[in-house]
Amino acid sequence: MGRSLRYPDALVTTGWLADHLHDPDLRIFDCSTVLQFEEGGKRPYRVLNCADEHRAGHIPGAHYFDLQRDFSEDDSPFGMTLAAPETVAAAFESAGIGDGTRVILYSRRSPSWATRFWWMLRWLGFDNASVLDGGFEKWVAEDRPQSTDASTYPRGNLSVRLRPEVFVGKDEVRASIGNPATCLVNALGRDVFLGENPRYGRPGRIPGSINVPQAELVDPKTHAFLPPEKISHAFERATGHGADRYITYCGGGIFATVDAFWLHQFGYDDVAVYENSMSEWGPDESLPIEADQATV
Repeated sequence: MGRSLRYPDALVTTGWLADHLHDPDLRIFDCSTVLQFEEGGKRPYRVLNCADEHRAGHIPGAHYFDLQRDFSEDDSPFGMTLAAPETVAAAFESAGIGDGTRVILYSRRSPSWATRFWWMLRWLGFDNASVLDGGFEKWVAEDRPQSTDASTYPRGNLSVRLRPEVFVGKDEVRASIGNPATCLVNALGRDVFLGENPRYGRPGRIPGSINVPQAELVDPKTHAFLPPEKISHAFERATGHGADRYITYCGGGIFATVDAFWLHQFGYDDVAVYENSMSEWGPDESLPIEADQATV
């Protein structure tokens, strides 16, 4: 697995952003979301926006993205299911994203919310987007400026060149089981992967999966990603060898975008995220599942 990055500018530093805050084509977005796990609910968790947190302090100029309200299907049995392309594109345009803009995405607590939006923009064919390395925590730790002002951008005009292959459903995942050319990558914590934590109904993972927890790709002290060579080594250690295709998954298609982001950065062209992931797969008794203790 290569260590040179396909698009180094897809990850920007806090210093770079501080120097470019006033670039006229720059569009900054706070992508933060919180999941509240609920046992016995119709979904594995409630999806809570962080609009109040954003209003209390954000990177100057940043607008807030509400993932569940504006970019997801309201009537889906799973949280954060991707809405139709025209709905998602319209939401991005309304927020100010257009063909001539440079987009910076950041989030709080986990980079996965920012990488989810990065992957959604890639799905629509928009590639001039970057994730802020270290997110809001690193920005605050460095005592950089914050604002409480509401931020808006002029409406954008986005030319959609859809890449439907970057998101897949359960049928495509099921068909890939046992195919040596496809590597299924679970981005959840090791306890869920091993079957020790039955968070998504039946404990375990999709059979044949390998585990690259997205949380282990981040420095817990700085909140920034580990150096690319360490992230590359984490994938090499888990996969053992390169595959032709990678499908990443997690609980609901969010954490999986961190792994997908890095696989794409390392030069792999055929990378997809399993939308709905274990929220869909776990409770479905018709689908196979595997755990260290047993295979169902």
